[in-house]
Amino acid sequence: MKNDKEILKFVEEAGMLKRVARSGWWVLGIKNPESVADHSFRCAVLAYVLSKMEGVKLLDAVIMALFNDIQEARINDLHKMASRYFDLEKIEDKVFAEQLKNLPVSIKGELGLLHKNYREQKSKQSIIARDADILECLIQAKEYQAHGFKEAGKFMKKAPGFLKTKSAKRIWKLVKSSSLNEWWETLSEFKR
Repeated sequence: MKNDKEILKFVEEAGMLKRVARSGWWVLGIKNPESVADHSFRCAVLAYVLSKMEGVKLLDAVIMALFNDIQEARINDLHKMASRYFDLEKIEDKVFAEQLKNLPVSIKGELGLLHKNYREQKSKQSIIARDADILECLIQAKEYQAHGFKEAGKFMKKAPGFLKTKSAKRIWKLVKSSSLNEWWETLSEFKR
């Protein structure tokens, strides 16, 4: 009974991410950027796809990608400049531990272990989850650039160098050379 209440609180807190805007895009002048929840959803989708492409057991990578930014429900999304002034990773770890504190041991244990795994970047799944995070940001930057936010292109210069898996690099190469509207343009063609 008590555990159910704590689980509900955790799920409600996760819902905050629908209202937390990704702050790095504000720096580029994007007034209404995607939410952290928007970002996390596509990260999880990408982690699934990359895991399949890499032939890796996918569940851990998907969970890591999905929960990677959940602490931002409490501390907001802080752009990279913020980490110049304090140890963001240490703060995120502290917040995440507090978020898990009252959850059932099975949930707390699994998410805590996966969070640690993600931080260490030693397993193939953690590398895939990180690549999913970077690749999602790259795709979002390309979308913003296509919608007239030229400054988003600056992100696309440095970030690809952090991709590690062959699959993420292949997807990025395709993203760079493709129209992001291609998927719907063929669906909306007039048919008689």
